[in-house]
Amino acid sequence: MLRPLNVLLAGVLTLGTATAQDWPNWRGPHYDGSASATGLPIDFDQTKRVAWAAALPGPGAGTPIIHGEHVFVSAIDEQSGRLLALAFDRRTGEELWALDAGSGYRPGGEGSKTGVHDRSNYASPSPVTDGERVLFFYGNGDLVAFTLGGERLWARNLQRDFDDFAFQWTFSATPTIWEGRVFLPILQRDEPVHGRGPDHPRSFLLALDPATGATLYEHPRASDAKKESLESYATAIPYVGPEGRKALLVVGGDVITGHDPATGTELWRWGTWNAGHREMWWRLVPSAVVGAGRVLVCAPKRAPVYAVRLDGSGTLGEDGLAWKSAGRPNPVSSDVPTPLFFEGKFFVLSDVRESLSRVDPTTGAVEWTIEMPGKHRWRASPTGADGKIWCLNHHGDVVVVDPKDGTILHEVAMGEEDDDQIRASIAVAHGRLFIRTNTTLFCVGG
Repeated sequence: MLRPLNVLLAGVLTLGTATAQDWPNWRGPHYDGSASATGLPIDFDQTKRVAWAAALPGPGAGTPIIHGEHVFVSAIDEQSGRLLALAFDRRTGEELWALDAGSGYRPGGEGSKTGVHDRSNYASPSPVTDGERVLFFYGNGDLVAFTLGGERLWARNLQRDFDDFAFQWTFSATPTIWEGRVFLPILQRDEPVHGRGPDHPRSFLLALDPATGATLYEHPRASDAKKESLESYATAIPYVGPEGRKALLVVGGDVITGHDPATGTELWRWGTWNAGHREMWWRLVPSAVVGAGRVLVCAPKRAPVYAVRLDGSGTLGEDGLAWKSAGRPNPVSSDVPTPLFFEGKFFVLSDVRESLSRVDPTTGAVEWTIEMPGKHRWRASPTGADGKIWCLNHHGDVVVVDPKDGTILHEVAMGEEDDDQIRASIAVAHGRLFIRTNTTLFCVGG
């Protein structure tokens, strides 16, 4: 175990009630970026309204995950380069454990290029928990399971087991735990890239046993896309239809597909936003988000967003598309952030238009659009809670927005003066905000 990190600030927290919600996965308890918390403060800064602030050993784009009295965070130690799994006490910020979670695996073997870019690192995926165990996944393929107390249960490296990844950028999908399985879509290009990957990489939906890490199935996921357009960094999203049909929603390779979680069998697909698959460099980053009987998909590179009807079967034609936003000049577009579904509306944060829009899920009508302040990119996905929307940019600036009319209620710098590339979404749990910068994990509230 590593030496405990210092707790910078400590405060007195009121214990969460039995009905307080956790934030067990990247997009929260409803998989849509929203939570039902109330009483969240607006007038806060790096010290005001801060219950505690804990130092982090290095940056990472993974969102904090909260279960009960635990807060889980992944990070890279900047000095040693180690991949770390961290746990903090939700009430006090005390570090409970800090464990080395890396195997040392590098694509192509030791001494090869790491695949880490200045825009990302291996600690980009978020942890995930089912309440019995917590899983940490890293961009080099390391997948490690711990008890909530920090005992290692199992570990495997997916590149070692299934061939090296063939991605232009560092792979960053977050695992999904649902229906007693761990799911991870590995949608990659069909040729090596920068010397990484086998001669003929394959895309597939992987399902594992969360108790042992054993492979339950490896289901092929076909696509007619080409080169980088085959690559997806999106997380699989669970969906249960009105008649109880369950589907795992997987987006990438110019299409969205729904899969039977028990077998991986494809139930339906819709696409494409890439007519004739002509664009070969349209990798996909945002995950799907469900709301009001629609699933929203964000095409890349300033292209529109698409609302697809759910509960179809087979290959869906034109009837499968409910609506799409207007063309490239339209502010409703997202290249990186995953949209939010909150209070019956979609909220699309555009990193390419530097705007936030409220969209009617039934018609696609844009009800308001605001320009996001500042000069830094807005790439963390927005969070909805307590009648407000919470956004974080690369510099660590937080903006709180009124969802009714787009009024900006509060702006505050939570990062340091020279911070950049902060991309972890804000998590909400037990009446608190959890905000991650490159150096600090803030718990705001109380």
